Amino acid sequence: MKKLIALLVLISLGTTACKQEKKETKTEAPAQVETAEKFVIKPEATSVKWTAYKTTEKKAVGGEFATLNFDNKEGATAQEALNNLSFSIPVSSLFTKDESRDAKLKEFFFGAMLDTEFLKGTIKYANNACVASITMNGVTNDLPLEVNITDERRVSMTGTMNLKDWDALGALESINKACFDLHKGPDGVSKTWEDVAIEVSTFLRKN
Repeated sequence: MKKLIALLVLISLGTTACKQEKKETKTEAPAQVETAEKFVIKPEATSVKWTAYKTTEKKAVGGEFATLNFDNKEGATAQEALNNLSFSIPVSSLFTKDESRDAKLKEFFFGAMLDTEFLKGTIKYANNACVASITMNGVTNDLPLEVNITDERRVSMTGTMNLKDWDALGALESINKACFDLHKGPDGVSKTWEDVAIEVSTFLRKN
């Protein structure tokens, strides 16, 4: 009888221990993987403006390119998103708010160059230095850019293009001849300057 009672006690203790072990077994939820935020540059959020100069007083004439072509590009930072970004700009999208001036620039300036359909280039951004490698008039040259980034996403890049670096002085002479009287100042001298200021602005989306 004593053996039977001892056996029942052992069975009872074993059953209780198994139940406790089962209660203590928990299924851990899979760890959530955080996706790093990306900065994305898009053509519709990017503008390219330029400022040329006429007369000996260096009067500014502003314009822009209404179309900028490139594939959306992303990076962990704004600098990474901009680096190695390749683009093309249709010359036909030139816009100065003056149809007559637009037509003359397309015909007598860009029309006097080689490969007049597109301006092409690649932005190189490394070691806090930014350069746009631009192909125009069949010539590829680097344009150093000064970069200003605010709020991590608003980017402004500015530089000054000297037309002689792209063998474009012949095109400059052509547009000056076509606009000879319009480029005269009070001194009666007609002049079109070699330097053109470039400003690229963009707002990077977060992905």
